[in-house]
Amino acid sequence: MNEHAVHGREATQARPRPTQVHGGSYAVQDDRKVLAQVERALAERPNFSIGLRIGLGMLLSFLLVAGVVSTSMFFVSRVGALQEFLDKVSAYALELEHARRYEKNYFLYGTGREDALTQVQAARQHLRSIKAAVVETTGAQAFEKMEADLEEYDRLLKRLVGLARQPPGIAQEERADIGNELRRHGTRIIASATDLVDQERLRLRVAVRSSWFVAAGSLVFILLVMAFVAYMLTRQVGNPLRRFINYTQRIAKGDYSPIVPARRYRDEFSELAVAINRMLARLKDRENQLARTSRMAAVGTLTAGVAHELNNPLNNIALNAEALHESLEAYTDAQKLKMLGDIRNQVERASATVKNLLDFTRVEKPVLVSVSLNSAVAEVQRLVANEAEINHVEFRVEIPEDLPQVHGSPRDLQQVFLNLFLNAIQAMPNGGLLKIRGRIGPSGSIDVEVTDTGPGIPEEVVGSVFDPFFTTKEAGAGSGLGLFISYGILEKHKGSIAVRSKPGEGTTFSVSLPIPYQSMTESSAREET
Repeated sequence: MNEHAVHGREATQARPRPTQVHGGSYAVQDDRKVLAQVERALAERPNFSIGLRIGLGMLLSFLLVAGVVSTSMFFVSRVGALQEFLDKVSAYALELEHARRYEKNYFLYGTGREDALTQVQAARQHLRSIKAAVVETTGAQAFEKMEADLEEYDRLLKRLVGLARQPPGIAQEERADIGNELRRHGTRIIASATDLVDQERLRLRVAVRSSWFVAAGSLVFILLVMAFVAYMLTRQVGNPLRRFINYTQRIAKGDYSPIVPARRYRDEFSELAVAINRMLARLKDRENQLARTSRMAAVGTLTAGVAHELNNPLNNIALNAEALHESLEAYTDAQKLKMLGDIRNQVERASATVKNLLDFTRVEKPVLVSVSLNSAVAEVQRLVANEAEINHVEFRVEIPEDLPQVHGSPRDLQQVFLNLFLNAIQAMPNGGLLKIRGRIGPSGSIDVEVTDTGPGIPEEVVGSVFDPFFTTKEAGAGSGLGLFISYGILEKHKGSIAVRSKPGEGTTFSVSLPIPYQSMTESSAREET
C-alpha cells in the first residue's frame, strides 16, 4: 500500500493506459493447461530453423554463382573455339594466296609451278580438316562448292604443269585458256576463303559482345538474387524480432497471455516463445503472490478495527453467559430467551465480521462476471467501517443506483477499492471526509472517484505512487504494493487509474472501467424510456 498523506501536485496521470490487451489476463481455464496447449502447438509444427534457411540461401547463392561461372566458361570456350577456327580459316586463306602468288610467278617468270601445286594440296587438306566447322558456318552446299572450285583449280594447275613439259610453242592456245580458267577459279576460291574469314570474324565479334552482355546481365541477376535472398533472410529474422518486441511491450503493460504460434513452422524463435511463456507463467504466479501479500497487508491494517468490532459482541456474550450461569433460576423463561437471543445476535455479528475477512482473503480462481460497483463499494465500506470510526473518518457515497454494471472479478475490484479507502483513511489520522463519487465519464466509461481531505501528495513523489514497493510510510508500516496491485488489476480489466492532488486540499484517485456493450444498450434504453 502507498501512502499519500502528504503534499502533492495537481492532475497527474500515473501511467499510460494500455491501448490493447490481447486476450485478457484472466482465464477460466487453468493457466498451466493453457500453457501446455500453447507449448504443444508450438512444438507440433514442422521444424524449419533459421540455420537451415540461411543454409538454403547460401546454397541458392552458390548454385547461382556456379551457373553464372558455367555460362561464362561456356562463352569463353566458345570464343576460344571461334578464335581457333578463325586462325585455321585464316591459314587456309593464306595458303590459297601463296598458291596464287606462285601461279602468277609461273605466268610472269615461268617458275613456281611445283610450289603452287604443293600449296594447293596443303590448302585442300586444310579445308578438309575444318570441314565440320565450315559446314556449320556456311552450310554443306557452300562447302561443296568451295571444295569443287579448289579441286578444279588443282586440276587446272596439274594440266598446266603437264603442258609446261612439252616444247615451247606447242599447245600455246590451250595454255592460254588454262591460264584464264586458273585466274577465274583462283579469284573464286580466294573470295570464298575471304568471305569465310569475314564470317568467322563477325561470329567472333558477336560471341565476344554476347559474352560481355551475359557477364553484365549475370552481375545484375546475381545482385537481384542476392538482394532477394538478403530480403527474405531479413524478413525471416526481422519480422519475428518485431513480433517479440511487441510481446515485450504488452508484457510490460501487464498482459501475461501466452505467445501463440504465428507461423506454420517452428524455429529458434519458437523455442524463445516457449521460454517466454514459461517466464510469463512464473511472472503471473509472482503477481498473484504479490496480490495475496497486498491483501493480507490490508487485513493486517484492518486488525485494530476488527478487534474492536469483535470485542463488543464478545463482551456482550460474556456478560449474558455469566449472568445465566450465576442466576439461572432467578430469571423467568422470557428473560432467559431474551438473553439467549442477545447471545445469538452477538455471535452472528462476530461471525459476519469474521466471514467478511475470510471471504476477502480466500484464494479463489478469478471469474469474470457482471459486477455492481455499488455492491463492491458497500462491501468494502463495511470492511473498513471500524478503521474509519477509529480514525474519525466520515464516509460519503454518491453512486447512482442505476449505474451500469461492469465485467470483471468482484474480489479483485473490491481489493482495488480497499487499497484506496485504507490509503485515504490513513491520510486523515485526525479525521476527515472520504467521498466516493460514481458517474458515467465523457469517454463512455464508468468513473469512480475516491477523494480524501488529507494534506495531499508531494510533487516529487506523485509520479511514483504506482511503482512497486514504493511507500512514504515508516519502515514496517506499509508494503508499497497496494497501488501497484490496484494498477495491475485495473489494467487487466482494460481500465485505468489516475491521481490528482493539490497541496492542502486532499487527493483524488480516479478509477475508470469500460462499460460492457450489453450494459450500454440497457442504459440507452432506460434513457429513451
